[in-house]
Amino acid sequence: MIRKERRGWRFVLGVILVTLFALLCIIPLIYMVLVSFAETTTMYIRWDDIRLFDFFNYRYLFENREFGRPILNSLIVVIISVIAVDLISCTMAYGFEKKPIPGKKGLFNIVLSTMMIPTQVVFISLYVMMRKWHLLNTYIALVIPLVGAFGVFMMRQFIRSVPNDFIEAAQIDGCSEIIIYTRIVLPMVKPARITLAVFTFNSAWNALLWPLIAATKNEMHTLTVATSSLTSYFATNYGPPMAAATLSFLVPFILYCFMQKQFVEGIALGGVKG
Repeated sequence: MIRKERRGWRFVLGVILVTLFALLCIIPLIYMVLVSFAETTTMYIRWDDIRLFDFFNYRYLFENREFGRPILNSLIVVIISVIAVDLISCTMAYGFEKKPIPGKKGLFNIVLSTMMIPTQVVFISLYVMMRKWHLLNTYIALVIPLVGAFGVFMMRQFIRSVPNDFIEAAQIDGCSEIIIYTRIVLPMVKPARITLAVFTFNSAWNALLWPLIAATKNEMHTLTVATSSLTSYFATNYGPPMAAATLSFLVPFILYCFMQKQFVEGIALGGVKG
């Protein structure tokens, strides 16, 4: 009986701690949504300032600040980034893990070492390259920094688990490398590809510093850059920035709700294989 009571108290204590932690995470989001329905120059709001379901701040973003274009730019950058990272990472990982490339261990270590370099360090040289190649204010310039070694490393860990017997059997049957890669290898690492796509989506959607540097024209601004332009050194109405932040939050949140199962499955498999 004493042990059962102790377990019961531990369970109740665990529920209380988890609930408090969840509230700490949710309260800032609720506050952000409430402020998005208010018109205030301070972060301290009164309940009579809040006009729920009155979307005047959201109308201001689309009618006065033309927020439709930044949202479209962010979506385009995200789509291109997810496709590019998936294609490049999976292809390089397959070559490093399954193909007899001379010196591939050293090449992989070189690729892996780039993860130790902060992305911000190469922004100056990257900007000079983009300017010489006349790629500034293009979607390609916004996507390039998102393609990195993390995806190659992650996919290599999963492709390592693909049995060589399947590949050898396909080679005996006369399958080409493209068929082996697209119909055998890629379907077997689908959870990892979905997880990588979610990581890439979040990185591309929330990127601020590089789009601020590479996109100097207003028509090429992403959602994060357009949101940062809503604040000023003088009096600021915090309603529109909070409305823009709410829009920025909703898209990844909806994506996660639809792909939660695949995302958790990919993380779990990565923990086992890592």
